[in-house]
Amino acid sequence: MDTPEEHAAPQAETAEPRTNFLEEKAFKSRTLMIFGNINDKAAADITRRLIALDTDGSAPITVLVSSPGGHLESGDAIHDMIRFISAPVNMVGTGWVGSAATHLYLSVPKERRFCTPNTRFLIHQPSGGAGGPASDIAIHAQEIIKARERIARTISRETGKPLDTVMNDIERDLWLSAEEAIAYGLVSRIVNNKTDLPR
Repeated sequence: MDTPEEHAAPQAETAEPRTNFLEEKAFKSRTLMIFGNINDKAAADITRRLIALDTDGSAPITVLVSSPGGHLESGDAIHDMIRFISAPVNMVGTGWVGSAATHLYLSVPKERRFCTPNTRFLIHQPSGGAGGPASDIAIHAQEIIKARERIARTISRETGKPLDTVMNDIERDLWLSAEEAIAYGLVSRIVNNKTDLPR
């Protein structure tokens, strides 16, 4: 009599080739996805793919972002790598783009920042949570202040908003619809179809 494990085996055998097929299709279309929380593992994976696509050719790379954010320094790594490679990148927000994800979203020139109609954006200051001796907490607090200023300067530079305005805006969570994100300067325009992207 067959066991449940024996019935499950064929599915396990077909899962990996299907994943490889989808990965290959995404690579050929020069498309990357940044979905979910941003952490060191995600940053390493995205960096590897960016380098591979940059080596493969100079045609634009499309990065789809739907993420609540995550680890700021991991977002920094992706942000800096997108600016480091030679191939141009079209950044497309979809779903929601928040916190550290907004930071990496701003890694490309405004004319290459797009979003789908129902995308929401979130900008805010970094949060803490350090424990331990008072001296260590004080050090962490200073680092958070530095990170807050750095994030504000990036938003100011990439949107054209005065730094003081941005610093005030990120004191609390600031949610923006697609239209509001355009007005704020985060996004150049809304796209409904892949053909709307520059080539």
